[in-house]
Amino acid sequence: MRKALIGLVAAGLMTSVTLTACDGGSDGGDTNDSGTEISSTATSSGEGKGGVGVVMPDTESSTRWSKDDPNYLKAAFKAANVPFEIQNANGDAAQFKGIAKAMLDSGVKVLVMANLDSDSGKWAIDQAKARKVPVIDYDRLTLNGGADYYVSFDNEAVGKLQAEGLINCLTAKKLKTKPVIAELNGSPTDNNATLFKNGYDKVLQAKFDSGEYIKGPDQFVPQWDNKEGAKIFTQMLNQWPDITGVLSANDGLGNAAITVLRAKNKNGQIPVTGQDATIDGLQNILVGDQCMTVFKDIRLEANEAAKLAIALVKGQKPAASEKIKDPESGAYIQSSLLAPAAVTATNMLETVVKAGAVKTSEICTAKFLAACQAHGLAQ
Repeated sequence: MRKALIGLVAAGLMTSVTLTACDGGSDGGDTNDSGTEISSTATSSGEGKGGVGVVMPDTESSTRWSKDDPNYLKAAFKAANVPFEIQNANGDAAQFKGIAKAMLDSGVKVLVMANLDSDSGKWAIDQAKARKVPVIDYDRLTLNGGADYYVSFDNEAVGKLQAEGLINCLTAKKLKTKPVIAELNGSPTDNNATLFKNGYDKVLQAKFDSGEYIKGPDQFVPQWDNKEGAKIFTQMLNQWPDITGVLSANDGLGNAAITVLRAKNKNGQIPVTGQDATIDGLQNILVGDQCMTVFKDIRLEANEAAKLAIALVKGQKPAASEKIKDPESGAYIQSSLLAPAAVTATNMLETVVKAGAVKTSEICTAKFLAACQAHGLAQ
């Protein structure tokens, strides 16, 4: 991923922006932060002029945002000889806005963004619309934002796979008592977290309604913050010491829960789900601390977004494979939704490794070598 340059160098090659919004917004139309001063020193390298600007959300919620997505997008744009610039907002909404505006000011023809929240995402989309620059919502839909395209996975299907995986793990344990299920959800400002929850709640609710399972604590984690997730899960476990299963929305939060369980010598006893097929998540699965994860082939998602962006840069008006309805605005957005896959220790080689998402050498470090050998991932 390209990093923003720090100082003002080579006048004309760098665009910087400072944003303020007080008592009703700024000249950019920002009314979402009324009464709060927003300042950003974000800059643009100008390398995306005439091409594509990409804004990633953070580096903490998942390793994908600082590694996988930028690398795949970069490769696709390079192969097409299309100028591009990729930056990460590092979890800062004001910085997200600043980066988007600086890229637009530098002359990008297409803006691709994975929003931090719908407010700052809509602000960036409004800036792009004012310049007649098309926007691709990447992975996360900006509610009421009005992006031109949306590229993601079927996120309710992700949640469904998580719930089914958790049920399978609980069934395998042959529990004699009714399992108490805790839900550690993603960020309340991320529409994907809502969709994941919709998916797993549709499956789990039947278990709760029948009395087969007991619904335990259920909480969203602000900004997918793993440290905050650990604090929240600690409180959950203190108040519900009989928690039997954890529906954790991604591998980062899953690992946070596992860390808490490990400190209480309960790791491996209580199934924990995940998502993203991160190295930590896969390793946790191999040693039995995590029940499953969900693999979303990010390379396919990045390539689909890049294909749309490249066509738009060339002045084309590509049609996506389907349309989805924005639940807030009611508008239909051209969309491409990809299929996720459940990952367990038994199918990890076939689903994740053979897809080229990770190498066995990355998973099978010395600490996990025996577990890898037991599951056919290493000799």
